[in-house]
Amino acid sequence: MEKKSLGKVAVAAKSGDKEFKFETGKLNKFATGSCVVSTGDSVVMATVVVSEGVKEDIDYFPLSIDFQDKWYATGKISGSRFIKREGRGSELGILRSRMIDRPIRPMFPKGYMNEVQVIVSPLSLDFDVDPVVLGMNAASASLMLTGAPFEGPISAARVGRVDGKLILNPSYEEMENSDLDILVAGTKEAITMIEGGGNQIPEDVVAEALEFAHKSMQPLIEAQEKLVKEMKVEERKYELHAPQEGAYLAITKYLENKLGEAVRHQDKIARNLIINELEDVVLEQFKEEFEENEISIAFEKIIKEEVRRQVLEEGIRPDHRKMDEVRALSAEVDLLPRTHGSGLFQRGETQILSIATLASPSKAQMVESMDQDFNKRYIHHYVDTGASYGDIKRLGPGRRAIGHGFLAEKALEPVLPEEKDFPYTIRVVSEILSENGSSSMGSVCGSSLALMDAGVPIKASVAGIAMGLMTKDGDLTKKHEILTDIQGAEDFAGDMDFKLAGSRKGMTAIQMDIKVKGLTHAFLVEVMKRAKAARLQILDAMDKAISEPNKEMSKYAPRLTTIQINPEKIRDVIGKGGEMINKIIAECNVEMDIDDDGNIVIASTSGENAQKAIDWVKSITAEPEIGKVYKGRVVKIMDFGAFVEFMPGKEGLVHISQIKNERVEKVTDELKEGQEVDVKLMEIDSQGRNNLSMKAAQK
Repeated sequence: MEKKSLGKVAVAAKSGDKEFKFETGKLNKFATGSCVVSTGDSVVMATVVVSEGVKEDIDYFPLSIDFQDKWYATGKISGSRFIKREGRGSELGILRSRMIDRPIRPMFPKGYMNEVQVIVSPLSLDFDVDPVVLGMNAASASLMLTGAPFEGPISAARVGRVDGKLILNPSYEEMENSDLDILVAGTKEAITMIEGGGNQIPEDVVAEALEFAHKSMQPLIEAQEKLVKEMKVEERKYELHAPQEGAYLAITKYLENKLGEAVRHQDKIARNLIINELEDVVLEQFKEEFEENEISIAFEKIIKEEVRRQVLEEGIRPDHRKMDEVRALSAEVDLLPRTHGSGLFQRGETQILSIATLASPSKAQMVESMDQDFNKRYIHHYVDTGASYGDIKRLGPGRRAIGHGFLAEKALEPVLPEEKDFPYTIRVVSEILSENGSSSMGSVCGSSLALMDAGVPIKASVAGIAMGLMTKDGDLTKKHEILTDIQGAEDFAGDMDFKLAGSRKGMTAIQMDIKVKGLTHAFLVEVMKRAKAARLQILDAMDKAISEPNKEMSKYAPRLTTIQINPEKIRDVIGKGGEMINKIIAECNVEMDIDDDGNIVIASTSGENAQKAIDWVKSITAEPEIGKVYKGRVVKIMDFGAFVEFMPGKEGLVHISQIKNERVEKVTDELKEGQEVDVKLMEIDSQGRNNLSMKAAQK
């Protein structure tokens, strides 16, 4: 059956083995720009609204990009008992929003202050391609159709690797066997964004994957250009709101020869105080001539330019380091007495305390979204407060903290032990104590230290580094400098934030954001080469604190014991309404997890309690053995004998003739209900009845 068109104008393009279609003109009549991108049975729509005027009283570009989970796209209804409507974005949705935002934001000219809202909505998903790939293309095409000054188009591709072969836009099933997962965005000329990870992948393989992705997205870029041409899009009129030339020139002249040490002070707090005091002086000096906001914007621009000028023209970084020099490093472990593992990592003024906690498998985080349902056994949380910047801000994770936590999580996942060998749920919290450049990579280092301190048998230590870039006029063909281990001032004034984490063997996580229009393949190869050299230096420093996982876990960490039972006995262990398992947990002070295959994991900090629970489970699931003597309890008395529960849930009959060697006239003369007695299982008859003997048990 032929698919119905979702647009009046459609352009098709082939990337790899998949056919993509860009459609517009039929849906979303009032959006400034709208496009639907599809491949196979996956359909993703993006809408863009651009305000006519400038948003007042702001000094930033008001762009918002949101990827919305749409459960109907995969034929699902939310599993939440109470909430069925799509609401606040899930963490996965937030991460996808960030992935689309990062390559789009730098493609607008500086000073553009019209409000732009991009909404990406999956309408149908077939699990054959990452919806972010479709969403990135749909967002770019929609922006191109608005006529706004978006310097696209851009496109995206995801790359996996199975059995050593690179795969373009792999399916969910293919990704299960992939040792590489990288999302790449770019323009016709260059790469603009990277996000992903790998199983200790060598840098040359990563470079090959980046080039493969960039070449593969070119047909989709051409399709967007063709769509814009066919729609005869006209450019929208706009104004750039940079500081007035008069204010900029006047303040520049006033600050001549006054900025050198202000941007070169090695201490972040002292440098910020000097700059803030200087800004107060400038505001006072020019308050009669220019608006306060205009003065502040001009002052910020001048500070950025001075940092860049000193790096490019004088070869001087803000803290006087060499271009490839890593800041002073220190690492410690075992700082906190009651936690299961802790690590303190410091690089320059960036300081991170990471704490590892181990728990039973039942503590795994359940992740449910429109297209992915799974349990996370490794959880990393990045926690920063205003204090880490010397500032005041509301508590709670924002998009940035969620993104940084995800990146560090991805960096450590490849070196975690297999679940069958180490079935713990693992949570690491990285407390950012002070922040002056690449705290996300610092949290990778801190996490690695904490995991080894906790005795988690990770395969290798992992470290991360952030690389920066300063260019002349945003042009790589002109004078430029690659900066190793960027600090806050360099990130603020620079053109790139390239984060690379990995072991001595290879890459485990990668992320790149840029403010220029794109980076060439040869340039990225050079950056990765320098990042590896820095990473090895950091790993050497970490090894001085701890070079391999502790052999013993903290005495406060739970010990896990695994036993296997017959799956048919699971019901007996759980009991009616969970009565039996809850009783075991309460009386033995343990945690218990049972899977459908009959694997039972018992967690306890007390070996005695764990053994008590094991014995209890074994007694419930054990099969009766003929000839074995059991300690039983009389549960019912009859004229012809007594029924005795000799195993949990197992009863047998002690006939009146089997109570004692002498003749018994009345059962009640010898036994009463609740009495404990020793019995021997004599036989299990053809009807499954257990015949017991008290007198045989006495021999």
